[in-house]
Amino acid sequence: MNFDEQMKVTNVEFGEMPPQAFLLGLLSAFDNRYQACGEKFFKEITWKQFFAIICINLCKAPPTINELAEVMGSSHQNVKQILLKLERKGFIGLYTDNVDKRKQRIQLTNECLDFCEKNDEASQVIIAKIFDGVDEKSLMNTIQTILKMEKNLEKI
Repeated sequence: MNFDEQMKVTNVEFGEMPPQAFLLGLLSAFDNRYQACGEKFFKEITWKQFFAIICINLCKAPPTINELAEVMGSSHQNVKQILLKLERKGFIGLYTDNVDKRKQRIQLTNECLDFCEKNDEASQVIIAKIFDGVDEKSLMNTIQTILKMEKNLEKI
């Protein structure tokens, strides 16, 4: 399917819009749709809460709230609210850092790890469906483009 055919499928008029503006809008719309899909899939937690869990798992050591906020690309306050909800649900524990008592570190609980294990296979199926028909070269180009955009965003 060529680009013009793809645009017809999305039911969007590309028209005179610069491709950069179109891509930013497309990324925002995709994020909204993906979040809505995640909300339907996970009954116990929201997509943002699950994203926080993913990001905690990406860290080599239990992160601080500020470290997690950086990974998530969100504010300290927003991440703190997400974490408080996860803590109430028994998915994370917050504990004081041994070296710097001002810092709180985030630890996933066994309940959270069980939840992730229980939902892993279904999550993998959904991811496979989302990337159906996307070849590795296109995927790598997209990753490189977004990483460049991310670096440029840091300069603003």
